Amino acid sequence: MTTREIVENFFALLAAGDPDAVAAAFAKDIDWYVPGSPSLPWTGHRSKGSDVADYLRTLEDNIVPEKNVDQVKALLVDGDHAVMLGRFTREARSTGRVYDMPVAMHFQVAGDKIVLFHLYEDTLKVSQAYAS
Repeated sequence: MTTREIVENFFALLAAGDPDAVAAAFAKDIDWYVPGSPSLPWTGHRSKGSDVADYLRTLEDNIVPEKNVDQVKALLVDGDHAVMLGRFTREARSTGRVYDMPVAMHFQVAGDKIVLFHLYEDTLKVSQAYAS
């Protein structure tokens, strides 16, 4: 599979809502980074593909999934790297606050697995949505 196919498959699996299937798209050892406040349990670094399913479950526990909107506006590919440019809309379960922002995701692929995933989003906006 090409880098584009692997990343497009990631988004299809994500849309299908099966955290274990999404995790299977990742290598055993990964470089995963979602920036944010230490008070938000889904943010931070992860190094194992097996951590991806737990990340998705934790995120789902903290948002209102049926109000979740992910828009992929562009997918740029250069060799084993891909960058998604898009937009997220989320509702914080604990506060009911909605946040909407442009996002970018950086992927790196090795073989047929994702080995690097970095999310770029407005971390202040996310933190404010969950602040008491």
